[in-house]
Amino acid sequence: MSAGAHDKGRGEEGDVQAAVDFMAAEFSTLPLLLAGFSFGSWVGLSVGCADARVKELIGLGIPVNSSEFHYLRECAKPKLFVHGANDKFGARGKVESLVEELPGENRLVIVENADHFFAGHLHELDAAITTWLLERHSELSVQGEA
Repeated sequence: MSAGAHDKGRGEEGDVQAAVDFMAAEFSTLPLLLAGFSFGSWVGLSVGCADARVKELIGLGIPVNSSEFHYLRECAKPKLFVHGANDKFGARGKVESLVEELPGENRLVIVENADHFFAGHLHELDAAITTWLLERHSELSVQGEA
């Protein structure tokens, strides 16, 4: 376990793997989705790509300016990326180029005028995630809603 100290992702990957192991044991009949924000997306997407029990991935505010996401080029699992147009940790062009290169089904939603933390734009972040999930899993819709 990481014990709260940052060690360039090694301990954090162990923490995420422990969480996936727990969720897989508790909900053994359900497919797992792994989501992460910023550094958590870098760690979580790595673990999720490598673990067959994780079927879908979400990356929010991926920090492409300072972190390498090369492992995604080998990951064909469905992925949603939501990114603020003004994210200082992830240049829009770099994010767009990365997502275009990835195998499998991928969606990138750019939230205009949003920063790294989606300040003032959380409703758009929520809408992007909800839309993607409902398109993929119609069983999640509340009866009477679409």
